[in-house]
Amino acid sequence: MKRTSIKNTRINGEVQKELSRIINYEIKDPRIHAMTSVTQVMVTPDLKECKAYISVLGDEQAQADTLAGLRSATGFIRRELARSINLRNTPEITFYMDQSIEYAINMSKKIDDVMKEQGNSAEDIQEEV
Repeated sequence: MKRTSIKNTRINGEVQKELSRIINYEIKDPRIHAMTSVTQVMVTPDLKECKAYISVLGDEQAQADTLAGLRSATGFIRRELARSINLRNTPEITFYMDQSIEYAINMSKKIDDVMKEQGNSAEDIQEEV
């Protein structure tokens, strides 16, 4: 497995920053939810393809609508990205929904529930002693 180079890491960061700016300020599609963020970007070393992971704060319908809106605006986003970042090639962008934030919130809630149960049983044990 090839390690990611420093140059590729910098390109990923710049593309992520510009995609966030374009999605939040340039696109006027009403399907795209206002609370949309780009969580991760992976550009291939040859700059031909880009995987952009997005997170939407909202229900499943808002996520599906946002993903559909972004996929329909891919040409516009790519053109704006080419204008703002000077790369040899402007990558083809593919959007994916990032579920990691929802997963983390769900796991945190489960951990809190278990800790409450454990806390109650620990308090019962200490009272007996």
